[in-house]
Amino acid sequence: MSRCVVVGSGAREHALAWALSKSCDVIVTPGNAGIAAHGFTCVTTPASELDADLFVVGPEQPLVEGLADQLRAQGKLVVGPGVDGAQLEGSKSYMKDFFTAAGVPTAAYETFRDEESAFEFLDTLLPPYVIKTDGLAAGKGVSVTNIIDEARADVHDKLSGESFGAAGTTIVIEEGLVGDECSFHVLCDGTDVVPLTTSQDFKRVGDGDLGANTGGMGAYAPMSAMSDAQRDDILRLAIHPTLAELKKRGIDFRGVLYAGIMLTPSGPKLLEYNVRFGDPETEVLVPLYGDGLYDLLLRVAEGRLAGASAVSEGAAVTVVLAAQGYPLQPRSGDVIHGLGSDGQLSPANEHVIVFHAGTARNDEGQFVTSGGRVLAVTGLGADVSEARRRAYEGAALVTFEGSVRRSDIAKSASEGEQ
Repeated sequence: MSRCVVVGSGAREHALAWALSKSCDVIVTPGNAGIAAHGFTCVTTPASELDADLFVVGPEQPLVEGLADQLRAQGKLVVGPGVDGAQLEGSKSYMKDFFTAAGVPTAAYETFRDEESAFEFLDTLLPPYVIKTDGLAAGKGVSVTNIIDEARADVHDKLSGESFGAAGTTIVIEEGLVGDECSFHVLCDGTDVVPLTTSQDFKRVGDGDLGANTGGMGAYAPMSAMSDAQRDDILRLAIHPTLAELKKRGIDFRGVLYAGIMLTPSGPKLLEYNVRFGDPETEVLVPLYGDGLYDLLLRVAEGRLAGASAVSEGAAVTVVLAAQGYPLQPRSGDVIHGLGSDGQLSPANEHVIVFHAGTARNDEGQFVTSGGRVLAVTGLGADVSEARRRAYEGAALVTFEGSVRRSDIAKSASEGEQ
């Protein structure tokens, strides 16, 4: 049987390992306690010292640091761009300039390194105000507010290094866009693209999209609010021009291109690119592709996506259980109740999968919290309504002190089906 190495340690990597294991043996480096308990081999050995038929890099940081280049130099097949392609996520200012060069519709923006000019630009905008760190910030570097004083304070905190260190000392300020936001993932082999089904995630920590911005408190797929015509527009206006610009720059992008899209009244506009699977979007996307994921990703790495298609079945909803204090000061070490020795629901439920994001084992062998986002509870169903019901029923069975979760993940989409 083929062997695949998944690089990373969160719920995204747990979901990838679970889906890929239907077709191959999986090793996760470094993984986490919940991934290991679920029956997957987790090792601390660096990916560059492992042997496998395919390497899938989950997080953005190792891609920006050149892991895919290192593996390809060893003759290995990799899903994930090299340093040149990873710049699309590694630097917001590079990404926005790339959009301009490619002719991709996006929000008006400026890049700043000093407060005075940033404040002057803010004064020319109408709310909402959007301020982004230039560098990587684990999905937490975007501030959106309708209050000018809050926007000014965020600019100060970022540029001074108080919020995100060096990652925030250059910022991008852009106009706020209005509409439904969509996570649009495509597989790319350097020449051809295959779109996956659409999904939507929920960034704010509280119901009704209130509270602090997070790495994501839940997601669902497919996104019913997107029409086939809008999907085609995104491919035509954003994805294909992006691929053309990558090729023009001599960048052989083999991996996942994740476009954050705002469906505005004047058409889709690109908010940003990520150069890997989203999190928590992965937890709702990969379960919908059955045992076909390995073949698709192998085609990505080998450069033979031409003629391939990705056909999804059913729907999925993920509810994230986060630690008390998340996202600012999450607490660790709280005992998690409701899980079996395999890290899944006890009693087991075939329609619910628990993907571990931030868990560890204490001296008694109990699962405990060890990160901001702790678990991603994913319900599967024939439609979003059924998947949502199962996800929340599963989430209700898992408890730990101070657990934080939203109660409105996929609520509107579910109601729209009824």
